[in-house]
Amino acid sequence: MSTITAILEADADGTLHLPLPAELRNSKLKVTATIEAAPEECERPTRETALAALKKLREMGTFKEITDPVAWQREIRKDRPLPGRD
Repeated sequence: MSTITAILEADADGTLHLPLPAELRNSKLKVTATIEAAPEECERPTRETALAALKKLREMGTFKEITDPVAWQREIRKDRPLPGRD
């Protein structure tokens, strides 16, 4: 069982989209939700919180297929050539 805590923004039609960890994406899931309004000013995570989240992503193997981060960034970004920068 995994516990996911997230603040989600509803789409115009009222639907929510919850990103799942890779190991749960191709299976049936039982979801229990508690809906409450989030504070207007969401606190920015601390450095320690951000590092802990990145560590968890690393443990889950989220980035293991990325061998060259620079090439990966170029592949996923849809940049356009800037004028005067050939």
